[in-house]
Amino acid sequence: MKITFEPSGRSFETAPDEEILTAGIRAGLTLPYGCKDGACGSCKCKKLAGTVIHRAHQEKALSAAEEADGYVLTCCARAITDVVLESKLVGAEGALPIVKMPVRVASIEKVSPDVAILRLQLPAGNTFKYHPGQYIEVLLTGGLRRSYSMANAPGQGTGVELHLRHMPGGRFTDHVFLRMQEKEILRVEGPFGSFYLRDSDKPMVLLASGTGFAPIKALLEHMAAAGIQRPATLFWGGRRPQDLYMHQGLLELLKILPQVRYVPVVSEAQDEDQWTGETGWVHQAVMREIPDLSGHQVYACGVPVMVDAARRDFTSLSGLPSDEFYADSFTSEADKSH
Repeated sequence: MKITFEPSGRSFETAPDEEILTAGIRAGLTLPYGCKDGACGSCKCKKLAGTVIHRAHQEKALSAAEEADGYVLTCCARAITDVVLESKLVGAEGALPIVKMPVRVASIEKVSPDVAILRLQLPAGNTFKYHPGQYIEVLLTGGLRRSYSMANAPGQGTGVELHLRHMPGGRFTDHVFLRMQEKEILRVEGPFGSFYLRDSDKPMVLLASGTGFAPIKALLEHMAAAGIQRPATLFWGGRRPQDLYMHQGLLELLKILPQVRYVPVVSEAQDEDQWTGETGWVHQAVMREIPDLSGHQVYACGVPVMVDAARRDFTSLSGLPSDEFYADSFTSEADKSH
């Protein structure tokens, strides 16, 4: 079946038993997506013509009413006929090649009680390319995968940096926090995702909760390396101050990015924290600081409840154009099962 995206006019062929997103990635298109598993809704777009069927997905990603109105989750939809979809986020440039490769654990740094920074060394001579903001998947036994954003920009060292929050009982994070040793070999595949910096002169809001800071850090490093002078305000939220686990390192990075303002936000500060900064939900801090977002771009990363609330409130209450909200929603295996 032929799949065509408007207004770009980009098209590709899909096999009868193949999801539209899978076929598009295979064809080298830059498509919007996140979890690839029907949980986040990042790949949702409007169907202009044709017929599709969806496999199981979450209601919050695509409701029955949205499906009846002609919306499609490309990660879960298979074409029955030729299909025309509408998405302004389909890039004209080709996607970077997706590769599988072994990586060596160079270091494991516990930066808070439940966050570790994992640095992975790439094979010698490897030419792994990715856009700052994209993610890789760690391949586990039994066909399982776990997705983590690269926290460093390409060219920053000889490997990739991942930020992991410990999910007790989690297949991979239990191993990282309890048993992993340096020099261990992992297999990974990537890059994946459509979260990366778009060409624009608009001021930016960079919005992160918890380890959603990882891809934002990669964007900042890219801005520094490329000399990008766009003004930006970074809002990073956590429950307690220790959840802002790279606060001091971020302050150092921002010394070479004077056009970036940093607003840390804590939602559940205790008396012993002696916190005097912004409090409450991080996306609401954005709305207090920048009531009118109509001329901005937003790059949001973190837990689904934060990303969903930011998308809803920024577009409905703060004037942000819906096509200027770019997000990487961190859907865990627990998220996918609900």
